Amino acid sequence: MNKIIAIGIAALCMTTATAMGQTKTIKLRVIETSDVHGYFFPYDFSEGKPVQGSLARANTYIKKVRETYGDNLVLIDNGDILQGQPLSYWSNYVASDEPNIAAQVVNYMNYDAETFGNHDVETGHAVYDKWIQDVKCPMLGANIIDTKTGRPYVLPYTIIVRDGVKIAVLGLLTPTIPSWLNESLWKGLAFEEMVKSARQWMKYIKEVEHADLVLGLFHSGREGGITTDDGIEEDASERVAREVPGFDIIFFGHDHRQYNGWVNNSEGKQVLMLDPSCFAANVADAQIEMTYERGLLVKKEIKGDIVSVRNEPIDEAMMAHFQPLVDRVKAYVERRIGHFETTARTRDSYFGNSSFTDFIHNMQLKISGADISMNAPLSFDTQIKAGDITVGDMFKLYRYENQLYVLNLTGEEVRKHLEESYDRWVNTMSSPNDHLLLLSPRNQGDQQRMGFQNFTFNFDSAAGIDYEVDVTKPNGKKVRILRMSNGEPFDEKKTYRVVMNSYRGNGGGELLTKGAGIAKEELDKRIIYQSPLDLRHYLMEEIERMDNVNPQPNHNWRFVPEEWTKPAAERDRKLIFDE
Repeated sequence: MNKIIAIGIAALCMTTATAMGQTKTIKLRVIETSDVHGYFFPYDFSEGKPVQGSLARANTYIKKVRETYGDNLVLIDNGDILQGQPLSYWSNYVASDEPNIAAQVVNYMNYDAETFGNHDVETGHAVYDKWIQDVKCPMLGANIIDTKTGRPYVLPYTIIVRDGVKIAVLGLLTPTIPSWLNESLWKGLAFEEMVKSARQWMKYIKEVEHADLVLGLFHSGREGGITTDDGIEEDASERVAREVPGFDIIFFGHDHRQYNGWVNNSEGKQVLMLDPSCFAANVADAQIEMTYERGLLVKKEIKGDIVSVRNEPIDEAMMAHFQPLVDRVKAYVERRIGHFETTARTRDSYFGNSSFTDFIHNMQLKISGADISMNAPLSFDTQIKAGDITVGDMFKLYRYENQLYVLNLTGEEVRKHLEESYDRWVNTMSSPNDHLLLLSPRNQGDQQRMGFQNFTFNFDSAAGIDYEVDVTKPNGKKVRILRMSNGEPFDEKKTYRVVMNSYRGNGGGELLTKGAGIAKEELDKRIIYQSPLDLRHYLMEEIERMDNVNPQPNHNWRFVPEEWTKPAAERDRKLIFDE
């Protein structure tokens, strides 16, 4: 889609670009990657198999563009690059004294700018402060504020000059970090609302820099996400595009949703918005033509594409450069830690008790000594096969570097927490022919299948209590807790020790705040235990101690009435997973 932006003669200003003759046209390309999550190489270290996409394939595409555009290619990354694959964990916490692999790859590929993602903050100061130093390109985050100085913790923007064209790139991060992460991970930082920060720095860029082209690089989704009690939005990229005039293109991410579209800003000008989604399967690619007459900018022509790199040839030179490191990580993730007697799959978790989710529940209870466990499937559809399990399998069992928290919750808050979870998870059935689950169409490659309306990592179930979920009841009235699983009565007025991951314990997903009704500022007072290391570490220790593991479902909860829910579950399972 092309959009020609005519610039009125009265508004024209001098530019650093010069022309030998009357007219000069300069062609630029800007390529963005976002939410790479450790997919640097075309190999899944947890699954132990090749994958499509990855930065090693993206770099082949980037190199081809560089052959034509040379220095007129600008390469930018939008964060969430430190977390995901076991490779990232190894670099962050095992070989942490070496240059971070994320920085090594960014430097190798000659990126021009980088922003923070929320999962980068999740790694903690020790990791991301070192990463900032390891990366050679500017690190951006205008709304990440150092509370000691009141100034941005990293650069708010950077200026890139290509063929005389002055390009400003302004970086922003979703400001709802405190809704998910404990303050210990971002101590000394604050996160400003995005529109406010963008407006402040756009004014400065216009008055001081007089850039010819202004790009946004935002780790925040287009719209939606959570909104805090004080009105802070998780996903505000489109709102910035509309309300802060001056941007030509906004490259964004975080929501893992591919997007290519235009929006009108408050001055009636159009802004291109591009989101390549995640895991280095695509890149966002903007083609720009800048036309100057006697040194004055008179026209911009902008076009945007989302380009798949899933099947690009692998950059063999890049792989050869990093092969020694890849071999070290493979040796780490292939180490045997135990044996599973049966296969455990996350897909079973959506239809009732499952050996996958309940294994984590039982480990959380055992490790913490809590009364009740809350846990959700963190991967939409993965499995650990029967047989020997390795370090790499632990990243399928538990995807994120969350800590283990124990909170004091009343029985009523436990029930309301679960009500909020199941309201996002299951339909209210009015007939036996209805869906059991809340479903919507979703794209899967070239095919469209049914998927969930909401994120599955917020589908908490519980262990330590026996309960029923009556899908004929309205939202907020579905969960009926029968007893503690040890046979003791369950009391809504009693206080229980409830174990969960740190994402949930800090308010992530709003199951504790919106659901249980606990004020965000009160959550810290409820936390009675925080593990010093991540939950995956303790799960791995426990499996190594047990050696032989036979995960089984707990059978402590069920959907009712079963004469409706069992046939509906079979129908929905076929729609989602074709089985």
